[in-house]
Amino acid sequence: MSAIIYIVETLLSLALFVVLARLLLQLTRADFRNPIAQAIVQLTNPLIVPLRRVLPPIGKVDTASVVAVLLVAGVEVAVLSALRGAGLPDWLTWLDALALEIAHTLLWTYCYAILIYWLLSFIAPGGYSPLQSVLTSLCEPVLRPFRRIIPPVAGLDLSPLWATIAIQAILILIR
Repeated sequence: MSAIIYIVETLLSLALFVVLARLLLQLTRADFRNPIAQAIVQLTNPLIVPLRRVLPPIGKVDTASVVAVLLVAGVEVAVLSALRGAGLPDWLTWLDALALEIAHTLLWTYCYAILIYWLLSFIAPGGYSPLQSVLTSLCEPVLRPFRRIIPPVAGLDLSPLWATIAIQAILILIR
């Protein structure tokens, strides 16, 4: 049974990651002509396009993407709870688990994105790749406040290190 739970949890976590990535790319105004962004859009369109017919955007926020993140996270929490034999949780426990799952996925997404962004800056500084473009759109808004506080040391930008430490500390606090 634990193998089935692992497979279902992995698939639902990946689905949540992709839907959350689309929302983050929209919020950071990433270039959607990028092949990686286009792949994310194509993967999430079957869920988001029908929601867009019902939910108009509010200002610059795409409500269909927000609702899609909530739906996928809600399904993940409910299915995993049922598979583990706990049954469906009451609505307050379900909302708490939903918020924690979204926060957990968001923080891990940024942790890995910053790590990959930092590694790419060492491997191909100043170069272009579709991944680097997407990561720049995602990571720069998070790293900018750290760069204001922590100057480069001998030309080495330490903001990714401090951002990752802060994210890990938040992950420990919400555990």
